[in-house]
Formats: sequence, C-alpha cells, structure tokens
Amino acid sequence: MSNRLRTRLSHLIIAALIATGGVANARHFHEQESSAAVDARSPGEPIMAIVSLQRQQITIYDAKGLILRAPVSSGQKGRETPAGIFSVLEKDADHHSNLYDDASMPHMQRLTWSGIALHGGPLPGHPASHGCIRLPYEFAERLFDMTSIGMRVIVAPRDAAPVAIAPPALFPQASAADAEATAKAAAAEAEEAAKKADRARMAALLAARDAARAAMPVRMQENQRRKQEAALADAERAFDGASSDSAREEATAARTKAAAALVDIETRLAAAKEEAQAKLDAVAPARQAVITAGADSLAAAEKARMVARDLEPVSVFISRKTQHLYVRQSFEQIMDVPITIRDPDRPIGTHIFTAMDRTGDNGAVAWTVVSLQHGLAERAIAGHVVPDASPGGHDVQLASTESASPESASPESALDRISIPPETSERIAAMISPRSSLIISDEGVSSETGRGTDFVVLLSGEPQGGIAIRHHTPGGSGRYGGDRYWGSPYRPPSFSTW
Repeated sequence: MSNRLRTRLSHLIIAALIATGGVANARHFHEQESSAAVDARSPGEPIMAIVSLQRQQITIYDAKGLILRAPVSSGQKGRETPAGIFSVLEKDADHHSNLYDDASMPHMQRLTWSGIALHGGPLPGHPASHGCIRLPYEFAERLFDMTSIGMRVIVAPRDAAPVAIAPPALFPQASAADAEATAKAAAAEAEEAAKKADRARMAALLAARDAARAAMPVRMQENQRRKQEAALADAERAFDGASSDSAREEATAARTKAAAALVDIETRLAAAKEEAQAKLDAVAPARQAVITAGADSLAAAEKARMVARDLEPVSVFISRKTQHLYVRQSFEQIMDVPITIRDPDRPIGTHIFTAMDRTGDNGAVAWTVVSLQHGLAERAIAGHVVPDASPGGHDVQLASTESASPESASPESALDRISIPPETSERIAAMISPRSSLIISDEGVSSETGRGTDFVVLLSGEPQGGIAIRHHTPGGSGRYGGDRYWGSPYRPPSFSTW
C-alpha cells in the first residue's frame, strides 16, 4: 500500500469514527499511525530492540544509541506476548499465517519457532494480537530492511533501556588484533587458493584444447598417407603391367616418386604424432592439478569460514537456576560448563549485557546492560546515561526504579557473585566481539531454545499466553529433523506452522 493510499485510508477511518462518536479513538489511531517511526539520525545496523509491553512501544538501538521508536500492539489477554529475551531467527517479507485464516503478516521477523514474531499489522491502541508484536506497516517494512538475523529483541513488561557499563570483569580483556589478523590471513589464503584453482582450470582447458588441435595434423597426415599408399599401389601395378621399355621406365619413375612422397608423409606423420602425444600427455596432469587445486581451495575456504565464524558474536548465558554457563555462536551451542554463584538461593535478577562497538585499537569493547527483575525495569546504574541521538534529543540520566524488588540485584552485584573457571573465562574473552552478549538470569533456558536459535529466556511470573496456547507438533519441521541437541536444560524444539 502506498503512503498516499494509507494516509487516505487513515483519514477515511478517522472520519467514520468521528461520525459514529468515536472521536477519542479516532485521534488515538491517527496518533499511532503518525508516530510510527521517529528518525534518530543516520542510523547504523540495529543491535537490539526493546519492546515495552506497558507502554506498547518498541525502541531500536544501534551501536551509538537510540535510532527508531514506534508504537506496537502486543498479545491480547489470554494470548499475551511473553516477556523475555529473544532474537530474530528468520525473516519473510510476505508471510501468511497457517493458524489464523491465512492472515497476512508482512515483513515478519520470527522470534520463536512456535510462532512469536514482529510483523506489520493494525494498531488499535491496545494489546490485540494473538501473541505477536504488531508494528505499524511502514515501520515494519523499514525495520525489516535494516535488521539482520540474530538481532536481540528484549520484551520487557515495563520500561527498560540500555545503560553504559564497564566491561564485565568475568572475561579478561583480550586483544582482537591477533584474531582479526588471522582471519584476514585466512581470507587472503582462501582467495589465492581460489585464484590458483581458477588458473588450474584454465590451464586444463588450454591443455585439452592444444591436445585436440595437435590431433588434427595427425589425422591430416594419416589421410595423406592413405592416399599416397594408394598412389604407390597404382604405380606398382603400372610397372607390373608395362609392356614396353618406355612404359616400364615411366612406371618406374612414378613408383619412385610415390615411394619418396610416402616416406615424406610418414616422416611428417611421425612428427605430428610425437607432438600430439606430448600435448595429450599434458592433459592428465593438468586435470589432476584441477582436482588438487580445487581441494586446496575448498580446504582454504573452509578454514577461512571457520576462522571468520570464530569472530562471529557469541551469546553467553549464566543461569542461577541451573548453575551453568552456556555459550552459543551462530545459533549453535559450543560450551556448557558448571559455574559457582555465591548465595545461590538469593535472586540475582535478569541482566542482558551487550558489547556494542570497539573503542580502540587494543580490541576494547564498549558495553551496555538492560536489567529486568520480576517483570520490572531494574534500577539504573548510578552515574550512567542512555544516549538519545534523536533530533533535539538529550542524554537521559536514569533514576532508580523505586518499585523494584528489594531482593533485586544490580548488574554489578550480579557479576560479583559469579565465579567462572579461569580457562573458561579466557576462552570466552578471546571470542568476544561487537554484538556479543552476556545474559545473567534467575531463569533457566526456555524449551524454545534449540537448533536454529539464540538463547530464549522467558520471565517467570509474567503472562505467557502467546507461548502457552501454541500446541507444538512433535517431530518438527523436516529442516531440523535429526539435528543434535545438547541435554538438559536443552531439548529439541517442537515446531508448528503459523
């Protein structure tokens, strides 16, 4: 739908509402549509989205701060959008629901395989969906074009925002220079190997072409030899049938000439065969070189891919419930180790630390944290601000949330209570890059977490109707059949069409 048509439709709806006495509703609808997107500057690629269920609002952040904001419509009563931590798993610009009468879900960005997603839809000004998060249509399209698979999405019961924090001391700062240099070297090696494979293929083609060309003179000389052999045979018969001295003399000359010509052809044929054999002998090594160079290229490309993958962001999850630390990278689990949390029976809160961007050549990374506690925005870290880069915006000093539970832990105290084996800390530190994250929570890993997902963490004590009502189909989609999962608390997710 074009902007002009959508605006016209908005005006018609407003007029209809006014005519029926729904002036307040009409004004609210218009405000929702007109505030669908707030330009915050020239934005970078989004790193996280925070949805406030209380405010019915989504806020998008890149590495420098807030960039976009829009109203939303979350799940209605009984089908509530679950509060928790998600990420974008899949994108489909023209998705239709298989559960709800083929309903259009344009610019869908999936958050769970059971059917929670961001997508464009009508915004009546209150929760009205079946569990998804509806966005204004134009905003949904714009956001769809900006995001990448893996973008963090935090669904908070109330207000929440990232605040700056010192790098978590759990992970000793590690320079990224060596890893990045290794990745560049591996990429250069793969590129050179690919070029070598291309040169080998070209050399094999040229060798085959030269062999084919060299065979042509052989065939020509063989044809000439057959003709000359026939000519010599004719001369022999003429000599044998000569009835006079003059005829015999003429036949002798013809026979001598034919024999000499045949010797000449034999000489040329032998030379042509020798050259053709040399060309033919070069074909097999050239083809073997293609096989070898191709294998080397594949190996170098795989090595570069693995090294590049090692630079992909990692997600670390520390669960007070299970007393374990888990690491996922590229939607696959790569680590599961027990850790120690001091006072394990005391709540630690839910905190999402995010590495936003590098701050210098030494590999240091700037971090923010979003804290949630029992469905409430955790108190802000004293002295820290949230950057607001919107036109005319100002950095906002966050005050403590008075309604937070007295048992709630600050991000710093949560970090202080955790002890990780040094070798694990060092291994994780070497993998930290922008967009990496650390989640600390009282919760365990949701059963929605599995192959093809980042960590999914649901806040207990909050309505989860949008998850609870979805009846999962055992066995799941063929895309994921037979994939390996990694024991408690993980299990293979069940999938449903929606």
